Amino acid sequence: ECLKSKKLIEGCEDEMMMLGKALKCSNNESTLTPQSALTALLGSLDDIDSNGNALLEAPVLYEGRSVKAVCSTNGEVYIPPKEESTKDGEDEPDNVDGLDEYNAVQECLQTGMDKEVCNSDTNNALYDADTIALDKWRQDMRGSALAGFQLAMRSGPLCEEPVQGVAVILESVEIAMRDDGTKQFTPAKELSGGMVVAALRSGIRCALLSRPARIVEGHLKLTLHSSLAGLGSLHAVLSKRRGRVVTDSMVDGTDLIQVTATIPQAESFGLAPELLKKSSGEVTAPELVFSHWEVLEEDPFWVPTTEEEREDHGDLTTASDSDALKYIRIVRSRKGLLVDSSKIVVAAEKQRTLSRKK
Repeated sequence: ECLKSKKLIEGCEDEMMMLGKALKCSNNESTLTPQSALTALLGSLDDIDSNGNALLEAPVLYEGRSVKAVCSTNGEVYIPPKEESTKDGEDEPDNVDGLDEYNAVQECLQTGMDKEVCNSDTNNALYDADTIALDKWRQDMRGSALAGFQLAMRSGPLCEEPVQGVAVILESVEIAMRDDGTKQFTPAKELSGGMVVAALRSGIRCALLSRPARIVEGHLKLTLHSSLAGLGSLHAVLSKRRGRVVTDSMVDGTDLIQVTATIPQAESFGLAPELLKKSSGEVTAPELVFSHWEVLEEDPFWVPTTEEEREDHGDLTTASDSDALKYIRIVRSRKGLLVDSSKIVVAAEKQRTLSRKK
């Protein structure tokens, strides 16, 4: 909201300070203020959409100090190995292509605005390669990165629905370069706009799935009248469908009670017939109008890990049947997307035929 309105909103000072310290917006953290952090972030803001999603460049990337050229023989940049592959205790060799540039970028990100550390490269050839990589990023790749960000925000990884309130921060760029023998550096592989769009889109989607995700559901406002005898069945039906009673008041001159409540839109199907059946006609048919959007505070991918959680919530199969995961499966099935629960045979070794062999 601060980035969207371009001003500091009351109550967001702590979050703005945490973001400013994480991005190294100032060399001295003691002099960093929420307003100075917001000014630095607005200067590196690339795009912000109507849903509150923002694409930011770290200050070191915005000034071009974390853009490095990797002069590798295989035409690829260095990718750090996964933690599982380094558990054997074997040290990684020092002569890996792109390792020095990767370490230089990491040191630059840690020091932040310290120009002496980020520009400590004394090799003129490598400095020229970094300049060419910086021009390649600013002229050809930045626009494609913005398009990849917009595509990732337009269709999220859960239900292919728009994402809200996400800040994507680009920290560094490494481009594989090659020398043609005359100290003229060119990209090792042809970089098209579609490659950058697809890479950034898939990277953002994977990053979103690495953190606890939440879905936003629409709520409907319902207004109905009930007698005293039908209040018990009314509250039972609403609680089963995760509804909440907002107000209830007596109607003047009658023995009826006017009830106003909210209910998730996904749980509103078949509400009127169930109310009439459970209350034996003591509750009138509800009038439903859209009310608001609300975050469903359930992690769809949460599984119990400790013994206490397994005792309270059951094993993996029962714990995965949450409301959020149920809604995700319904939406993905309706859209024709892959659903993990669509299994024909659950336990193949336990299947048997009931027909008598002839």
